[in-house]
Amino acid sequence: MEYAKQVIDLNYTCRTHFDEFFGNVDVESADIKQIRSVVAGVPLQQRTPEGYSVVMLKLKDTDPAKFHFGNSVKLYAISQDKWFLENDIPKGLIIAIDMTGAKLGHILRINLLHLKKASYFLQEAIPTRLVGLHFLNATSLMDRFLAVIQPFLKKELLDMLHVHTTMDTFYIFVPREIVPKDFGGPGLEMKELEENFFQSLRESRFDIIEYSATHRVNEKLRPGKAKLNSDLFGTEGNFKKLDID
Repeated sequence: MEYAKQVIDLNYTCRTHFDEFFGNVDVESADIKQIRSVVAGVPLQQRTPEGYSVVMLKLKDTDPAKFHFGNSVKLYAISQDKWFLENDIPKGLIIAIDMTGAKLGHILRINLLHLKKASYFLQEAIPTRLVGLHFLNATSLMDRFLAVIQPFLKKELLDMLHVHTTMDTFYIFVPREIVPKDFGGPGLEMKELEENFFQSLRESRFDIIEYSATHRVNEKLRPGKAKLNSDLFGTEGNFKKLDID
């Protein structure tokens, strides 16, 4: 019970302080429309035999200049809220990221503070356990990408991080039978799944806005000291620029 209370507190606290992810969650906003033209993300309809939900993410437009990491996380968070609210909370969450089309320019556009906040939210503040992080169709770029994200991942998640150069190794964790057609499965293609899911987000547009506005904390009412960004992460100015050799 205490753990559940802690997760709820952290979830609401993140929603209050991470304005770059939870500030304007209107799916008809210019930011969401733009990032949706660049990235696609869908929760699969079926779960794994263990009861885990699977979210698959990929680039739709591979031009790094159009990629915005913070808005990508915002679109993911909106989608996760809707999926979890309309379905039973899964026993765990698997995130699978297709690296097809990823370039060094995408990595260079990642704001490290945004990355740190997103990592914290996924590992500490979602209503289920993150049990796997999978990178599909990996190339030599993965070494550089992993060098960026590893400092922000707990040891438990590092042990659950998997890099796949073929889909066969991914099917060990996520059965082929539940993945989209363009990833070797028998179902609909990712494009159609994403279009269907985003239409459901549009239909829930105002519910999403209301949920985000009401599921926050009032720091003035918190017993003891109010939490600030600096309490969660230290000085924010330390995470602005990314240099990769």
